[in-house]
Amino acid sequence: MEMKFAGRILDMSRCHVMGVLNVTPDSFSDGGRYNQLDAALFKARQMVVDGAAFIDVGGESTRPGAAKVSIQEELDRVCPVVEALVRELDVIVSIDTSTPEVMSQSAELGVGLINDVRALQREGALDASARAAIPVCIMHIQGEPETMQDHPEYRNVLREVSEFLTGRIRVAEKAGIEAHNIILDPGFGFGKTLEHNLRLLASLEQLQVVGHPMLVGMSRKSMLGHITGREVDERLPASLAAATISAMKGASIIRVHDVRETVDAVKIATAVKEAV
Repeated sequence: MEMKFAGRILDMSRCHVMGVLNVTPDSFSDGGRYNQLDAALFKARQMVVDGAAFIDVGGESTRPGAAKVSIQEELDRVCPVVEALVRELDVIVSIDTSTPEVMSQSAELGVGLINDVRALQREGALDASARAAIPVCIMHIQGEPETMQDHPEYRNVLREVSEFLTGRIRVAEKAGIEAHNIILDPGFGFGKTLEHNLRLLASLEQLQVVGHPMLVGMSRKSMLGHITGREVDERLPASLAAATISAMKGASIIRVHDVRETVDAVKIATAVKEAV
């Protein structure tokens, strides 16, 4: 299937890599490294050279315990970067936000995708996304980022994540978001224990909803650290393993910090799938 992102058309039956660009001072992996415009542009250019199809710009950290950000502060962080990326780079720019005002202004600046970890549940987010009329990624989350890792519980994590995403699709469509513009994300690490995450990854293909591509993000996350015992900056091999499994199981977008290495891993996974 094909999707249109601000004039660019991608075949979503294939797997694409999304590069993470956090313009925050406190993100869990690279907070503070790219919150100046020149540094953000330099990093984004390199990710495009390395093969990123998307650059995902985020101005609000969603790690547990992160400081809250005002609407104006988030706008001030992301809008100059979004504007520069859209103007200067041949890439789809994605905005990682739950804030309606940021969605609307970013859409006006030319972003091709809204990526919302809160599944458009903030007041006004559904309307802002519908007005933007661009693809949106809806992610599963249990609770809020501030408290999501405080004893998350499920009777059946696979069923409950699937039901949540299916329900949000219905809500989004009712709000005027076109079905062909909806991407889904199971939300690895967002209100889930290691066991929950592993069950979701093992059964990822069962979360596929016909007509809706899947975005997956596990790059450098604590679930990988729990398994390997590695610190954040030592999780590249584990991140590549998770990305390869996701690509083999049908993910259309892999959201990562290490673009060049992941692009190679995805190429191998794609070649194997196509050889069957």
